[in-house]
Amino acid sequence: MSEHESTYVPKTGIEKWLDTRLPIIRFGADYMSLPTPRNLNYWYTFGGILMLCLVIQIVTGIVLAMHYTPNTGMAFASVERIMRDVNGGWLIRYVHANGASMFFIAVYIHMLRGLYYGSYKAPREMIWILGCVIFFLMIATAFLGYVLPWGQMSYWGAEVITNLIGAIPVIGETVLIWLRGGPAIDNATLNRFFSLHYLLPFVIFGVGVVDLWALHTAGQNNPVGILIPKERTAKDTLPFHPYFTVKDGFAIILFLMLFALFVFFMPNALGHADNYIPANPLQTPAHIVPEWYMLPFYAILRAIPDKFGGVVAMFAAIGILFILPWLDTSKVRSMRYRPTMKIFFVIFVIVGLGLGWCGGQLPDAHVIPNVSTFNLGDGDLNSYLWLTRFLTAYYFIFFAIIMPWVGLKETPLPIPATISDPVLTGAPAVSQAVPAQAEKKG
Repeated sequence: MSEHESTYVPKTGIEKWLDTRLPIIRFGADYMSLPTPRNLNYWYTFGGILMLCLVIQIVTGIVLAMHYTPNTGMAFASVERIMRDVNGGWLIRYVHANGASMFFIAVYIHMLRGLYYGSYKAPREMIWILGCVIFFLMIATAFLGYVLPWGQMSYWGAEVITNLIGAIPVIGETVLIWLRGGPAIDNATLNRFFSLHYLLPFVIFGVGVVDLWALHTAGQNNPVGILIPKERTAKDTLPFHPYFTVKDGFAIILFLMLFALFVFFMPNALGHADNYIPANPLQTPAHIVPEWYMLPFYAILRAIPDKFGGVVAMFAAIGILFILPWLDTSKVRSMRYRPTMKIFFVIFVIVGLGLGWCGGQLPDAHVIPNVSTFNLGDGDLNSYLWLTRFLTAYYFIFFAIIMPWVGLKETPLPIPATISDPVLTGAPAVSQAVPAQAEKKG
């Protein structure tokens, strides 16, 4: 599919003139006619959903920036003014706030799909790495945006997270002062965060375009996980339009219905009530927590008793995703045909949900109320702290030990010889030699 030849023919004089100078129409037409594996399921529609979410966030963010005042004395009031006095301001703000949550729901599903079907394997390593870059930028953008309403959780969340940077040896204090604009969080900090929050979505959009370019070059993966030889392109693929544009469109409609449910019926369900209290540096909230989509990494941060060690673990939890293509030693891409790895993957998903849950709890609270065990110095065995440490250990073991070891020891199930013959003929065509074949093709 990476050798797909252009079929676009300019029809008007303007198209011909533009095609010789900036072939943007040709690029779009070629993408619409790109041969796409015919067996893609609805888990593959989240790429289009993510692009829609990004556009929604950029458009609503630009409108909000027109009315927002990045000043510690007026930021909270300006947000309330948007909600009360700006025409449609309440809708724009709720769409933007809940849009961040929808963005992360889609990206987590998208990444888990890529992990399950082995979309990070050669020749698609660069697609995966660029996706990880986008994910990291999303986390940074979301954190910066969470500070802007200048409520209690905004201020103290910024206080906690920026203090972590100061734990970095040698350069930590210098970077901390530069980020804050001074020794403490104040007006300079808010201005910096507003500027960076406005900039980063456009950076994400640029990386997303590069990611599409890499996808166009390497070709789309499929649930079976086998490469499509050039001689079978006509049988195993379909044009992206209209087959998959219709499929993506239907999935987007369903996703927008979920989006609208939160915006119109429970707009604050995914937020924190304390952020409707103006920021007060003299009053610490009872429990400081980030937004729900950052809770797993916040839990990993708290699982390590050492401050600097927690920072390293939190960034390592994201950094290990970048080297995932080289940690998986299996010659079979899709976990459909890897029964042992599929079990560990299900446990991994449960662990991720568990980390998110633990991240929202007080670390010294009991997993089983009114039941305590022997004291271990920094908490008893029944506390969320020890559960968090256990889940954190599995998170890193999954990538660093389980994935390489299972890939070498596991005996995969037989894989279909092609992606179309079993579907079109009903014959259970399988290839027993696929592991060796996959090794040869990368």
